[in-house]
Amino acid sequence: MSTLRTFILLAGMTALFIGVGFMIGGEQGMAIAFAIAIAMNVFAYWNSDKLVLSMYGAKEVDRASAPEFYGLVEDLARKAQLPMPKVYIMEEAQPNAFATGRNPENAAVAATSGLLDILSREEVAGVMAHELAHVKNRDTLIMTITATIAGAISMLASFAFFFGGHSRNNPLGMVGTLLLMILAPLAAMLVQMAISRTREYHADRVGADICGQPLWLASALEKLEQGAEHIEHEAAEENPATAHLFIINPLHSHSVDSLFSTHPNTSNRVQRLREMPGSFSGGLGARPSRSSKPLTPSSGRSSSMIPKTKKGPWG
Repeated sequence: MSTLRTFILLAGMTALFIGVGFMIGGEQGMAIAFAIAIAMNVFAYWNSDKLVLSMYGAKEVDRASAPEFYGLVEDLARKAQLPMPKVYIMEEAQPNAFATGRNPENAAVAATSGLLDILSREEVAGVMAHELAHVKNRDTLIMTITATIAGAISMLASFAFFFGGHSRNNPLGMVGTLLLMILAPLAAMLVQMAISRTREYHADRVGADICGQPLWLASALEKLEQGAEHIEHEAAEENPATAHLFIINPLHSHSVDSLFSTHPNTSNRVQRLREMPGSFSGGLGARPSRSSKPLTPSSGRSSSMIPKTKKGPWG
């Protein structure tokens, strides 16, 4: 159902692009805008992983520098029948994680130091299994295709100011052009966000299957949500277009599961995970740990929200 919904949303976005392009510039204008958008996104597809990892100051680790964390990802990748991805740690107080890379053979997973500080080994396993699920599902490719079409629609909307009012394909004249300039990019953004939320739900399900315990990820999501609410992620606030990459929305304006959210509401995700069977075959074989302390309000700087005692296997 998740795949079907993604296909329907992509088909709807494609239809929107075709309709807007034809009304503004006919077949020729539509083809030019689409070609430019594809060129931009091909560059992003091949280089976005390097750009985003550099943007967040992620440092690659290996078996020697982070044996427990690296080994955990290695075990999960083996269970998911995936090539071993590159593993990164970001020095960032907000607990969060993301996956990137154009395909499973060129994938990378990254976790913040804040995440590794506050989660138990089982909860970290749930989070990294979720990220590997994105790799397994080729969500990077899906979101690149979505971004290509959304970018093309936005480009067409920009062209509308110069050509739309005089196009014989636009029966509403300048009024129709103004409506297209406003509504077309908005509609594309809504569809893009809906696809992102759909892929997050699906990655939760597949990630729970990979690690073998849905409750590990459910417990982790609750703690990550608290962290995102109380600890500002400055780099993400400066680059909001990358927010959809993270397992939890790193921005502060994400309290509801609305049309304008890139992530599903965390309580909805947790409820779905808790409704799954309590165990899957091939799991790591332990119950979720309750040893890590929840985040509590503090009047100090954001970093003071993190418990002083590290609960991860690398602390």
